[in-house]
Amino acid sequence: MKFDPASQIQDLRQFGEYGDVNPSICDSATFTFMQAKTMVDTFHGEAEGCFLYSRHWNPSNKYLADAMAAMEGTEAGWVTGSGMGAITSTILHLISCGDHIVSSITTYGGTFAFLANYLKKFNVQVSFVDITDLKAVEAAIRPNTRMIYTETMTNPLLQISDIPALAAIANKHEIKLVVDNTFTPMIVSPARLGAHIVVYSLTKFVNGKNDCVAGAICSTNEFINSMIDVNDGTAMLLGPVLDPYRSSSILKNMHTLHIRMKQHSYNAAYLAERFEAAGLRTIYPGLPSHPGHDLLKSMMNPQFGFGGMIAIDLDTSEKASIFMEDMEANDVGYLAVSLGYFKTLFSNSGKSTSSEVPDEVQREMGLSEGLVRYSVGLDNDIERSWMKIESSLKKVGVLK
Repeated sequence: MKFDPASQIQDLRQFGEYGDVNPSICDSATFTFMQAKTMVDTFHGEAEGCFLYSRHWNPSNKYLADAMAAMEGTEAGWVTGSGMGAITSTILHLISCGDHIVSSITTYGGTFAFLANYLKKFNVQVSFVDITDLKAVEAAIRPNTRMIYTETMTNPLLQISDIPALAAIANKHEIKLVVDNTFTPMIVSPARLGAHIVVYSLTKFVNGKNDCVAGAICSTNEFINSMIDVNDGTAMLLGPVLDPYRSSSILKNMHTLHIRMKQHSYNAAYLAERFEAAGLRTIYPGLPSHPGHDLLKSMMNPQFGFGGMIAIDLDTSEKASIFMEDMEANDVGYLAVSLGYFKTLFSNSGKSTSSEVPDEVQREMGLSEGLVRYSVGLDNDIERSWMKIESSLKKVGVLK
């Protein structure tokens, strides 16, 4: 039977303490014990179902973490105060001073900056490679390599990572494969394809409302428990905890995620086909012309489409700026960073979410200064939206 992440969420049985169909929000920082021994056992991780302190576990956060684990098909999950909180906590938990990481060169700018700049403080080296070149990935592995890091669909160039093949390489060398699945929730289930750890920015598609920042880590019970160990767990000691009110809100939004992903994908596919037909360089994995089209088809769960992200190339940042300003004026959406919102968002990646990546590295990865990244919204009439976009393209002289 095919794995269906939407059914996994639908089948969750999570009730409030009085039978309320939405789980209660627990806004307590600390928790009391009727017996002193239970507190001691909880400190040592030996008391199942007990809560100690909300930096460690909170019932509202656990509801959301359990839902994320169910969606991903993992044993356990943990939620954080941001996507970067999930990414950095995971990486720091897996490495020690002097270790080495192999990472996709095309990755979110914040992640790139953390890997390339911040980890230098700990004498951790990172080899950035073309993640679609499996020979290059394996050739980059050293005796002190601890992980391969990638994104299912890379940001912003929308390359597709071959997760089963990368997992095979990781297993061969006894290292971990960490996959950021932020762009493709429900569409791809990386853990079921061999990824050891899956990380998310819940801020994006999973929440879908752009009203908070949050993150998640999904993996085995052993890994999650080690991250929240009171003595040496990175997540416990660094404290990137999520507010329980936000956990409750995101959990409710997860129950509409399958509907939203289908509409995001439908609208993005429509626009991508129009962009390509108009002669623009268009990057969208749902197009047969995309190099990773067949690979994504082989990995994806049915029904949810190819995602809501598109990139088009207008050659220069000047053209891109004029084009985006005109789209905003025409109510296509918002000139803004981030993604997964119910309204369309667009930005010039090289000058925004990838601005942390040095110019020479942007050129190496093939990031044009005129690249416009779209997070396509939930527009009811996408043809109407295309007509507005087409008008803006004509205004900057890209179309006649």
